[in-house]
Amino acid sequence: MPENLLGLLKLCLLALLYLFFLRVLWAVWAEVRGPKPAKAGNGNSPKVKTPRGRSRSGPATRLVVDKPVAQKGTSFEIGPEVTVGRAAGCHIALPDDTFVSQLHARVFERSGQVYVEDLGSTNGTYVNGHRVSAPTPMDRGDSLQVGSTILEAV
Repeated sequence: MPENLLGLLKLCLLALLYLFFLRVLWAVWAEVRGPKPAKAGNGNSPKVKTPRGRSRSGPATRLVVDKPVAQKGTSFEIGPEVTVGRAAGCHIALPDDTFVSQLHARVFERSGQVYVEDLGSTNGTYVNGHRVSAPTPMDRGDSLQVGSTILEAV
């Protein structure tokens, strides 16, 4: 083989190796960065109709999955205390969402109001697009995001 052809093949192999390395770095960065919080309203309006026609006022009694589409419509009752996570012992188990911690968040009732509390999760818990750092009240129509799963309070 001519020496010029071998030099060209070496350069092509080197370029392919660099492209592979960049692709691996991109995949690692996407995994470390985690999901983006869902954008939603601030949840302060007392009687706003949601797209499905439900009133926003009052405490929530159920959480309904909005995303991912494969689980859309799955409903979970909110009792005195509900845990959310990937672990099998959680009341709302999300084993397929890799951005959800084993024990991610807690939804609980106090004085007739429903609250959400993050339990030290890696990727955080969001109510209406705002990260939860303390127990946060939730009303009907509010969205709860854990990992890449979005649940609506109804």
